Amino acid sequence: MLIGLGILGGLAVVAIGAWAYVVSNVKQPSYVSVTLDGAIEVRDYPALVVAEVTRRGDRNSAVRAGFSPLANYIFAKNRSGDSISMTTPVTQTRETIAMTAPVIQTPSADGTWLVRFIMPETYTLETLPRAGSDDVRLLQVPPTRRAAIRFSGVATDASIATHEKTLREWLAARNIVVGVPTYAYYNDPFTPGPLRRNEVLFDVAMQ
Repeated sequence: MLIGLGILGGLAVVAIGAWAYVVSNVKQPSYVSVTLDGAIEVRDYPALVVAEVTRRGDRNSAVRAGFSPLANYIFAKNRSGDSISMTTPVTQTRETIAMTAPVIQTPSADGTWLVRFIMPETYTLETLPRAGSDDVRLLQVPPTRRAAIRFSGVATDASIATHEKTLREWLAARNIVVGVPTYAYYNDPFTPGPLRRNEVLFDVAMQ
């Protein structure tokens, strides 16, 4: 029995090592860390090129529905040309409605979400392959300062709400007003919960 447990333990170590290797080789967008306070970090991101789709529904069903067409795009399933390297995270944001005088951002009432894949930094809008359908849109997001809180585990509605509340309170204590959150998922559904990385992010004004 001890030998069997030792073998299982060894296999677990190998599996964790393999997972760490895979994750470390998946590209993530670069950023400059402005402030670090435990699990909370304020970051400056450069302009990012993204592929996005719009989906309706609850948070979980919307991100699942959005993943497939974006994956088909980067893996050249519905277009010509070569595949594009997978990057993380996959992000999800409630679509907003902008109004003028003053500018107000409000979450849409019909449960509409923007689901995005961030493209590798080697691509521009001009060099990216064209999408095979109008469902997938390619655009450039301008340089942005974002406050993020990082947490592990399965990203349930409850865990997201808890960490979103913590980040909102941290920002409010610093008189930083924020709008709609973005949720970021760094791992596939087969990654064990404790090894998953998730984040809640808010765009904040650069000072």
